[in-house]
Parts: sequence; structure tokens; C-alpha cells
Amino acid sequence: QGQLVESGGGLVQTGDSLTLSCVASGLTFSTYGMGWFRQGPGQERQFVASISWSGTTTHYAESVKGRFTISRDNAKNTVYLQMNSLKPDDTDVYYCARSGRVALGTEFYEYDYWGQGTQVTVSS
Repeated sequence: QGQLVESGGGLVQTGDSLTLSCVASGLTFSTYGMGWFRQGPGQERQFVASISWSGTTTHYAESVKGRFTISRDNAKNTVYLQMNSLKPDDTDVYYCARSGRVALGTEFYEYDYWGQGTQVTVSS
């Protein structure tokens, strides 16, 4: 059974940095696009960033552009989300997901495998 496992979340202060990791196992990773989403209590899951299978194409939500960087290491079946200049508004549960389509998407239904999520809390 394929799975994605996120790690690296935690409690940080405004302006700090965090790097999230997501390791894939039991599923094809290196030929699929990957994405990061986040979700707060009672809110819809929101797109954060995506990366093509080769790593050459990336997309970001406007709210994180210039502060977050998505990357991947296909040899390690791992996708990363480097988060800098964190703000309280970035507080959410962060999920990684595997794209179910050839083109990178920004909607949750375009992704077929999901991790369990990792909590990021940014204090003011």
C-alpha cells in the first residue's frame, strides 16, 4: 500500500524557517508531480506549491511566493518544502500529495495520494 509521510512541522516564531519533508513508499514517485497543501480548522484544503516530476517546473500560491521553495530528490523519494519568513497566517496542517494528472494542478481533487499531515504553528 502506497503512502506519503510528512515530517518537520513544529512550533516556531514569526520570521523563523522550517523545512518540511515528505517521503514516499510503496508507490511510484519519480515520474509524478508532487504538491503541498495546507488546511486550517473548518477550512478547505488550500494549494501551497507543486513541482513537476523532473523538478524543473514549480508553482506557488501567491501567499507564499518568494518565501517558500518546493524541491525534490527522486533518489530519496522525497519532496521538501522550505518555508522562510514564516507568519502566523502560515499556521496550518501541511499535507503533501502526489499528482494524479500529467499537468500540475492546484485543486485537491487532482491529487491521488495524500500524507497524514504535519502541524506548523507560527507564534506572533
